[in-house]
Amino acid sequence: MAAATKKTETARQAAPPKTSGPARKAALAKPASRRPRLVAKPAARAPAPVRRARAGPAFDLLETLRERIARQEVPPGAKLREHELALEFGVPRTRVREAFSALEQRGLVERIPNRGAIVARLDLSQVFHLYDVREVLEGLCIRLATANSKGEEWQELLEFFEGPMQHYVDESDFDAFIAGYARFRRRATEVAANPVLAEMLDSIYEKTQVLIRRIIILPGRAKVGLQEHLAVLRAMRAGDAHQAEELRRLNMRSAKAYLRRYQTYIL
Repeated sequence: MAAATKKTETARQAAPPKTSGPARKAALAKPASRRPRLVAKPAARAPAPVRRARAGPAFDLLETLRERIARQEVPPGAKLREHELALEFGVPRTRVREAFSALEQRGLVERIPNRGAIVARLDLSQVFHLYDVREVLEGLCIRLATANSKGEEWQELLEFFEGPMQHYVDESDFDAFIAGYARFRRRATEVAANPVLAEMLDSIYEKTQVLIRRIIILPGRAKVGLQEHLAVLRAMRAGDAHQAEELRRLNMRSAKAYLRRYQTYIL
């Protein structure tokens, strides 16, 4: 009897307390298991657009100085004044010094201690050396351009040289003729598709641009130059890369011969 009473007391202590009313209903309504709450993830953001570098005052400064020097608007031996250029282009003087360094690397200026940046001079031997190198590079450019294209792609330029360019020579419109020649050079360099070659030609062209403008006005040079370029374009139109290269090199040797003949007047 005592043992039965003891078991009854133990069962009562282990049993949970009885509830009634709202508390009992809440306990009965409690789910057996609780699922984890799903939290909506924020929508993935679109990648930020890539910002392309835009030409600014510093870029304009370098390009403008290159053009001024090539055209001898700033003559050889002239000093480039850092303070004045900073004010003109609205850039810090550090940017002007960076532009001077780029021009020095291209051989367009010299940095002289206690004097600053001076526009470089070309002596006679340098000019002829440049034309020797230019002959090879221009020939290579034309060969690559011809090999990389179909002959009919040069028809438009050929007709341009046969028509408007001939008119420019007849009217002695040398500015228009030089602009047409530059169009031919740009197109050939683009189609050649060789960045190293393009950079080398560009550097040489900057140094010889003034000489080109002086040579073209020499007696009979524009007429001869036009016929030489027509021969080059006809070879390119025919798809003969080797012949086009040889004719372009011949054109360069012809220009050098004019330069040598009239050096006293143009250098």
